[in-house]
Amino acid sequence: MLDNLKKIEQEVIACTRCPRLVEYRCRIAEQKRRAYRDWEYWGKPVPGFGDPKARLLVIGLAPAAHGGNRTGRVFTGDSSGDLLYATLYQCGFSNQPQAVSRNDGLRLRGAYITAAARCAPPGNKPSPEEFRNCREYLEREINLLRDVQVVVALGKIAFDAYLSILRNRGLIASRAQKSPRHENRAVATTRTSFHFAHGAVYKFPPPLPALIASYHPSRQNTQTGKLTRVMFLGVFRKAREQADEG
Repeated sequence: MLDNLKKIEQEVIACTRCPRLVEYRCRIAEQKRRAYRDWEYWGKPVPGFGDPKARLLVIGLAPAAHGGNRTGRVFTGDSSGDLLYATLYQCGFSNQPQAVSRNDGLRLRGAYITAAARCAPPGNKPSPEEFRNCREYLEREINLLRDVQVVVALGKIAFDAYLSILRNRGLIASRAQKSPRHENRAVATTRTSFHFAHGAVYKFPPPLPALIASYHPSRQNTQTGKLTRVMFLGVFRKAREQADEG
């Protein structure tokens, strides 16, 4: 059977490869948070979401215990998603700025959102083995999303996960000692090292899409001022430009 996004979605939802994560997400779904005691938690792995013809691919870390693990949709129902979807809407990638449930009418326009890990992990820290178990799903999504012109990696873990896939496919070289140029815009060839820095842009020979690094829109980053709305908007304005150039 030919692969497709619906098939990946079904396989993700049914996945039980990581016993620690299965136990944790199910326990959270049973215990719930007081503010959501009337919710029926999703409590399963969370698949990617968006437009099959996406020109923008957004990669996050993993579902939040009381966000995606509760709502069943990536970056939905938590503060990270509040900022992400409001920004996507402002840049023309979605039909509305709010994301509260799977049935809220949200539609992505030219964008697809996924994650390096599909289950809510304890302490927001999947193990290396758990990342490896999930990697296949991200690789298959990348294969199928053939119109992508730009990838935005939310956080260093997502950034490294994406680059690791490119390296394993022989599409980029291993890390070199040379550092990228910084003029608020880092341009890389296949022989340049890849340094995670908010707003850095790496361009590759066609047909590989450009890669933009961003701090994760976590509450820890936004409440400390490490990531502001203006900074985050700047990343997605760059992504809009890259998507429109292709």
